[in-house]
Amino acid sequence: MIDLLLVLVIIMLAVTTVAAIEYYKQLRKAKKEYEKAKNTVEDVVLSFNRELKREAERIEGMTYKVEGTASKADMGLRKIENIEKRIEPLESQLTVQLDTIKAVSESNAQTLDKVAGVDTKMRGIEASQETIKTKITGLEEQLQKFSTIPEIKGEQSLSVMPIKRDKAMAALTDTEIAVLEFLSAEGPKTAPEIKEKVKLSREHTARLMKKLYEEGYLERETGKLPFKYSIKKEMEKLLKKPDPPMT
Repeated sequence: MIDLLLVLVIIMLAVTTVAAIEYYKQLRKAKKEYEKAKNTVEDVVLSFNRELKREAERIEGMTYKVEGTASKADMGLRKIENIEKRIEPLESQLTVQLDTIKAVSESNAQTLDKVAGVDTKMRGIEASQETIKTKITGLEEQLQKFSTIPEIKGEQSLSVMPIKRDKAMAALTDTEIAVLEFLSAEGPKTAPEIKEKVKLSREHTARLMKKLYEEGYLERETGKLPFKYSIKKEMEKLLKKPDPPMT
């Protein structure tokens, strides 16, 4: 029995020794694998650190460039803001000018419409202009004839001259007669000077003077602007003649 136990103990010791030896071998193998893995991991870590450092340097360079670009962009924005501040008053002035131009354009359109109407009237006036000139010429001839007859005096003269004056003034308005009388009394005047006398607009006065000139009542000096108008001598004589007494 003792021998059996001894054998069993020896067997167990042998098995334990073999197991210990095998464990030691596996341990050494594992240690070698650990060392190998450790070296590999260290190499990987070093390589990663080198790559990380390069990437960090690259990112730092890009950050520097981005900061420079951002600085330039800020300067550009400040310049744009300054330009916008300068442009704002110009835009306001431009808006005012455009509104003024629009108003003037509308006014011009209305003026053109009025001018078209005036042109239509002027055609009618021009159609009667030659007739009026013919009448004035006839009046001049009659005036010359009567001025050569000394024996016509007193009531005979008064009975003839008002008829001539009525014919010469028949186509004139009160305003036109007032203009002729003003020129007869004051001498040659420009349209702006006559405007102050008759209290009409500049355009109305200009059309009035042109009409009287084209119809043969006035003479015009065209040497410089504005034109000066003067009454014709024969019309001045007619204006100075008194009206016949009422009977």
